[in-house]
Order: sequence, then C-alpha cells, then structure tokens
Amino acid sequence: MAGQSMRDIKRRITSVKNIQQITKAMELVSATKLRRAQQSVETARPYAEKLQEVLDRLIAAEGVGRGRRKVQHPLLQGRTVEKVCYVIMTGDRGLAGAYNANVLRLAEQTLAEETRPYEIITIGRKGNEYLQRRGYEVRRDLIGIGDDVHFHQARDLSKMLTEMYTSGEADEIKFVYTRFLSAGSQRPAVETLLPLRALAAGAEAGDEATAEAAEEAVVVAADAEEGIQYIYEPSPDEVLGLLLPRHVDMQVFAMLVEAKASEHAARMRAMRSASDNAGEMIRTLTLSFNRARQAAITKEIAEIVGGAEALQAGAGM
Repeated sequence: MAGQSMRDIKRRITSVKNIQQITKAMELVSATKLRRAQQSVETARPYAEKLQEVLDRLIAAEGVGRGRRKVQHPLLQGRTVEKVCYVIMTGDRGLAGAYNANVLRLAEQTLAEETRPYEIITIGRKGNEYLQRRGYEVRRDLIGIGDDVHFHQARDLSKMLTEMYTSGEADEIKFVYTRFLSAGSQRPAVETLLPLRALAAGAEAGDEATAEAAEEAVVVAADAEEGIQYIYEPSPDEVLGLLLPRHVDMQVFAMLVEAKASEHAARMRAMRSASDNAGEMIRTLTLSFNRARQAAITKEIAEIVGGAEALQAGAGM
C-alpha cells in the first residue's frame, strides 16, 4: 500500500513539474510580448504628442484667422446623443488572471447604467462569447487582432468607427478597455473616442478670440509664448481635415496597444503565480514522498527485525 502511494505521489510530482515548465515558458513569452507592446507605445508617443500640438495650434489659428466663426469639422462637433456605440476590448485567450473578468465587469456596469439606446462592438473572443451568453446583442465582433497590434489594424477600425459617427449611426463612441499603467498595474477604463471632446473644448475656447481676418490662402498663427509664427497653406480648414482622422487613428492605436500590453502583463503575472504555486506543490509532494518512503523503509526494517527475532526464538527452542 505504501509502495502504491509512493508511485502516485511520484507521478503527481512529474505532472506538476511538466506544468511548471509550461507556465514558465508562457511567462517568458508574455514578458517578451509586453516589452514589444511597451516599445510600440513609446515609439508612437512622440508622434502623437506632436500631432496633438499641431492640432491645438491649428484650432487656435482657425479661431483667430476666421474671427468668431465656429471651427467646423464633423469630428469636433458634438450633438444630441441618441445612440451610443460601445467598443469592448478583451483577449482572444484566457490564462491571463482577472484581465478579461475585470474589463467585462466594468462593461456590464456601464451598460446597466446606460439609459440611451446602444450597440456593442467586441474586440476579442472572450468578450464576444461572454456577452452573447448573457443575452447582449453584439453588432460586430472583431477576432484575431493578434498579440502584436499593427497600425493598419487600428486604422481600419478607426475608419469604421469614424464612418459610423459621421453617418449618424452613432452619436457617441466609447471604448471599454484596460489602461496600461505599468507592468504591475492595469486599470479598466471607459473613454470617449468620438466626438473629440478635448479638441472640441479648445475649438470653443478659440471661438471666443477676436482678431482681424487673415488672407484666404494663407493664415499665420502666432504662438504668444514662443513668439513663433506658423504658416498653413492652403488653409487651416484643409490641414485640419487631413490631420483629425490621423488623430483618431492614433487614439485607437494607443488604446489597442495599451489593452494588449495590459493583457500580456496580466498573463505574465498569472503564469508567474502559477509557476510559484507549482513549485510550492512540488515541495509539498516531495515532503510527502520522503515521508512515505521513510515509513516504508521503517516498516521493512521492523519486519526484518521481527523475522530475525522469530528465527532466533525458534532455534532456541
């Protein structure tokens, strides 16, 4: 019986060691993917910051150059919200700790509090399956983004969402995703993609400025602090029309990359925890195996001693 128990324990130790090797490998893979995602964020950040700066100056130039005329662009103009589109991003796979559960919990809370009509677009298999099981109607599901987000994927998604907004299919577009703070900290968040409220606020502030009208073909925007003059040709309107869609592309790309970085970080931590738990289980099983082996050896010695004493007693008789 002791021998059978030892065989079972040894078999379990081997099994747990195999699982530990897998979890360690998955942790290393997730760490590598996390580094790539962080590099993508850091690489795109200077471009996004400069684009934001140019747009701020463009809007200021439009407000100054055109006097009190309100800056006109569909992506900047808010309207009465009659229908909202929620883009919910999860992973295609599990084994990432509470990553998918946290973002889906926030999504359900947000949808429960939403009083306006809404429709749902999911990114990731886990979110799509979860919401459909609970009776939510998913308008479209995007599966197969992959572990490494490419800019053309963000551009395609941005184009689809922009067309939905400009055509009036949705009056507001919100993202439910996981914001990446650091490798050890991620937080689910809800952010508005369209309309571009931050830029729209700058446009409204620019509308209050007063100045003489500039020439129709060339508008000069003066930076009060730096004393730098910028010349926009043919006009800020046309340049703004080209740059605003790029800005939306960058916003979508940033959220996709942050969500993927959060997923990789969560999976890395989950696999590290699983490896540590496997190591603890191996130590516990090894201790049980040694105790069982010691008990078996002690029993065999006792049987041998008992047999020898019985033989001696028989010989004395």
